[in-house]
Amino acid sequence: MELTAENIKGEKTKYRLAQSMKECMKTMSVDNITVKQITENCGVTRQTFYRNFMDKFDLINWYFDKLLAKSFEHMGMGKTVYDALVKKFTYIQEEHIFFAAAFKYDSQNSLRQHDFELILAFYENLIREKTGRIPDETIHCILEMYCQSSIYMTVKWVLGELECTPEGLAKILVDGMPGKLSELFEKLEILS
Repeated sequence: MELTAENIKGEKTKYRLAQSMKECMKTMSVDNITVKQITENCGVTRQTFYRNFMDKFDLINWYFDKLLAKSFEHMGMGKTVYDALVKKFTYIQEEHIFFAAAFKYDSQNSLRQHDFELILAFYENLIREKTGRIPDETIHCILEMYCQSSIYMTVKWVLGELECTPEGLAKILVDGMPGKLSELFEKLEILS
């Protein structure tokens, strides 16, 4: 995408809306936050909000995408799954209030489902890039199971049910990777 003044302005608006959402999350649950509260808090119109996002969950998922993209960039630069996970969990820890509120919601358009879809697609694309082939059905199923488990552990950690550092959580997820997947990532030299 070409960086134009309009694109830059649009990105700034999206970040303002995300900041407003984060402010609202400090005092109320995601379910109780309205688009009106988000827009009034940052001085934009509802029309501006809806020009950028379908709903408040779309805003949450967009902001998460921005954070996740930063951690996954490291994989493209020769880093490992472990390194990317540490980066992801560090970002999540830095934005704890936002993610604790967002991960509590588990219905339509939830961050949990969005995170699952993103990491599954990321790992499948990574395998395809490294091997030149689409992962077979067995690897796909193992990846689905692993990604679901990863989200579960991430949510437990964010909600304070698992106490460890970002490095500790990344180690748990790398150590807990199913054997076939671990072997494949080790062979591709991207595990740890």
